[in-house]
Amino acid sequence: MRAPLVDGFGRVHTDLRLSLTDRCNLRCTYCMPAEGLDWLPKPELLTDDELVRLVGVFASMGVRTVRLTGGEPLLRRGLPGLISRLSELDLALSLTTNGVGLERQAQALKDAGLKRVNVSLDSLRPERFLALTLRDRHEDVLEGLAAAKAAGLEPVKVNTVLMRGVNDDEATELLEWALAEGYALRFIEQMPLDPQHGWDRGTMVDADEILEVLGRDHVLIPVESRGSAPAEEFHVDGGPATVGVVGSVSRPFCASCDRLRLTADGQVRNCLFARDESDLRAPLRDGATDDELAERLRVAVAGKRKGHGIGDPGFVQPDRPMSAIGG
Repeated sequence: MRAPLVDGFGRVHTDLRLSLTDRCNLRCTYCMPAEGLDWLPKPELLTDDELVRLVGVFASMGVRTVRLTGGEPLLRRGLPGLISRLSELDLALSLTTNGVGLERQAQALKDAGLKRVNVSLDSLRPERFLALTLRDRHEDVLEGLAAAKAAGLEPVKVNTVLMRGVNDDEATELLEWALAEGYALRFIEQMPLDPQHGWDRGTMVDADEILEVLGRDHVLIPVESRGSAPAEEFHVDGGPATVGVVGSVSRPFCASCDRLRLTADGQVRNCLFARDESDLRAPLRDGATDDELAERLRVAVAGKRKGHGIGDPGFVQPDRPMSAIGG
């Protein structure tokens, strides 16, 4: 084992968000334009062998949990085989997906070593889902959620972004549906990561408002221990079931952040909102040793800022949108 990944503020990094592709089969209006984006050419993407090797370097420096992201990671060819190889590194593997295609792959992913899934779903209404995603795949997502639960990829978490005047009237309905289905719901504040750079804090439904709305019909008791988790969790009506709120903007949790990101083209990002990236793909392909790659990674982590700075006057949104960074 190598020395752990520690930044200049003493934060130890043990969680990796690993993007497998920048492509997606939905067109969520807050994430990308209807025509899509300029996708990364295939030669720029890390191969399975390169991904496994780089994740092995991360693991040798203390990373213990890896979440596979995109774009839409289910679009990655041979995904069960890649998960099987990554699971040999003794890592806790999870996946964030839009759920389209999950029904077909859930059992194979579980058998390969995947532990759990987070599924994005912003509406329970098919017509609203179509308006938000520009794709008529609502039923596919619901079937994917059910298949994940049946396969044992639990807890099955549902990620929802509430947008003012768009779907914020569904907050309580979504919670009660998730409780009935046995899913763990997480509301996520809309963040400035859209390619159009049109994010407006005034249209964001913040954590306080979400909790106020949910609290009208349910008793929410804070879960005592949060650790480095991005979501603040609350027991609902005294039961074991919980609901979470990820207040990245209004309630930043930067002080306990233990996450790093590796993009599908091999760039390390030490913060979701970082303006700079550290290239691991080029040295990897140029013949760098694992020790040399580890040193580049150590330098990248050491330069992590104290916070994301969204509320600062000089904040500038990252050039890459969320789909290209990987959640």
